[in-house]
Amino acid sequence: MPHVNPVRGKEHGVHFFYLDESGDTGANLADAQQPIFVLGGVNLRDEGWNATYVALSRAITDYFDGAPPTGFELHGCELLSPNGEGPFAGHPIDRRLQLVRGLLSVIEQRKHHVHYLALDKQRLATALAVNTSGIPDYASAPYTLAYDYMITEVDLRVAEGLGQSARGMLIIDRKDEHTDAIAEITERRRFGAPVGCRTKWIAEFSYPLDSKRNLLVQLSDLVILCLRRFFEIEGGYKPDTPDVVQQFYAECFLRLYQRTPVKRLAPHKGAANTALNALIDSACCRPARNVAKRYGLPT
Repeated sequence: MPHVNPVRGKEHGVHFFYLDESGDTGANLADAQQPIFVLGGVNLRDEGWNATYVALSRAITDYFDGAPPTGFELHGCELLSPNGEGPFAGHPIDRRLQLVRGLLSVIEQRKHHVHYLALDKQRLATALAVNTSGIPDYASAPYTLAYDYMITEVDLRVAEGLGQSARGMLIIDRKDEHTDAIAEITERRRFGAPVGCRTKWIAEFSYPLDSKRNLLVQLSDLVILCLRRFFEIEGGYKPDTPDVVQQFYAECFLRLYQRTPVKRLAPHKGAANTALNALIDSACCRPARNVAKRYGLPT
């Protein structure tokens, strides 16, 4: 059974689970530039949304000396590009990394949690080449494979960790190329699966009304980008990455991992999902032990 922090009875209400992706190349599992795919984000109680939004806004406003650019939207790829892009173009890297650390501090200080699934595309392709018996068609694309899995993990998280009256809401950054697949998977998980395998604790699935103004979606984008880049380094795909950059992403990983209550894969229920669970297990990215020591970080 996956490890979930048991706090039943201590929390209630609606918990927002934000989902964004990084490294999505569709069914192309041979993209050397983006060998890792990650789906996930941050989650928080509805009662904590306003205070978190204020804290995130303050961190960004302070970074821009009280005047963020008009129409500002936080994109992790712009913030963490070598020379900065968009509103961060030309900004010193040390200053930009401090903003990242400050935003991660909001997650820690507000005691929010992180959920994610990272998949190694090469290992996924290898597993699919060996055996596709009992594997649904959608499992050949990392996004849909991970989305289906995330429903299982969030349902487990709410059921076993958030209290009897708690319910989850998945808030998804809209991706037009996946809209039909998301609708099909959501419908099947709620109504088409065997009764014992149906989604029970997720009350709603929703797209953000305006992702440009949804700082939690933007924060999730940053979180999963940091995770993706760590697992690319950890998997040996970026051997030329400077040590200081490796250390930074290892630091981000450790901070985010501490805020991840589900430490093991949450298996899909039912004997019919045995092959699917094995596929996810074979492709899932896991850190080796002693991350801090191996990357020269304080323990």
